[in-house]
Amino acid sequence: MLGLSRAIDWINGHIGRLAYWGVLIAVLISAGNAMVRYVFDASSNAWLEIQWYLFSAVFLLCAGYTLLRNEHVRIDVIAGRLSKRTQTWIDILGSALFLLPMAAVIGWLSWPLVADSYLRHEISGDAGGLLRWPVKILIPIGFALLGLQGLSELIKRVAFLMGLVPDPAEKRPAHAAAAVSSRSEGDPS
Repeated sequence: MLGLSRAIDWINGHIGRLAYWGVLIAVLISAGNAMVRYVFDASSNAWLEIQWYLFSAVFLLCAGYTLLRNEHVRIDVIAGRLSKRTQTWIDILGSALFLLPMAAVIGWLSWPLVADSYLRHEISGDAGGLLRWPVKILIPIGFALLGLQGLSELIKRVAFLMGLVPDPAEKRPAHAAAAVSSRSEGDPS
């Protein structure tokens, strides 16, 4: 199961780092669109929608990456005072009872919306607008990635309770997490 967890971590890690470029592209498009609007008094709804699509892609595709990096929002007023073992049990129960079912339900319920948008060739109502299904398909993909990362975190926390891995809730720099992952696979470096 730890091998599956490492594979999921690898997928979300690479997708998260790839999504960094989406932020840069969105900023460049936004700056370019603003310059064209103010200098040439011209604009395009398609360029505005591309910015929204990129923001949606970054937000949805990075949810699993955020969970992997343990950067998601927590309310530690009470849990922060509990033992590591109790905190781990809270994470296990929260993942099993809330995160995984929620990701599965939202992912499942979003597919008909994507299919309908694709079959109808849905286009934005704005002049010069873009097709809608490419952005809508990000919903089930994003929640699938989040659900997979939730499964990975569940596996790691159970393994932690069994004494097989270090505390997965500790925040580590990205390069340290990669080094721990490669050492656990038998890499001597």
